[in-house]
Amino acid sequence: MMEWLVWFVLAGILVIFEIFTGTFYLLMIGLGFAAGGLAALSGVSTAAQLIVAAIVGAGSTYALRKSKIGRFHKTDAARDPNVNIDIGAILTIERWNDSENGMATARVMYRGAMWDVLLAHGGTAKPGRFIIQEMRGSRLVVSNHH
Repeated sequence: MMEWLVWFVLAGILVIFEIFTGTFYLLMIGLGFAAGGLAALSGVSTAAQLIVAAIVGAGSTYALRKSKIGRFHKTDAARDPNVNIDIGAILTIERWNDSENGMATARVMYRGAMWDVLLAHGGTAKPGRFIIQEMRGSRLVVSNHH
């Protein structure tokens, strides 16, 4: 079998696997294999083909890792409105309880159930409308609504 064909078949297999994994890293390695196939088509030695494939594959993987797409963004699920639909909802609190460990607390009816509410740091514990900032277990952490 011709060397260039082996390179392109392997690149195609990696692209197919990449479709199943949903990452771009196998695609970058497949790009390196395709570069090895182009090197084979140009008639360079097997060692040069391997070097070209390694340089292009590693370089493109490194570039992907440094790009915006390749970065892992750690978000706190308790504050992420994409994870919890309650983040950003508005509550009306009629009465605040005495401070618990320096934090104001309240009980409020929300979505058909009674919830414990904590006032976020910097908030003012007075009756009114509040916005949900995060959830800590079964407690809603709220701040003043402007």
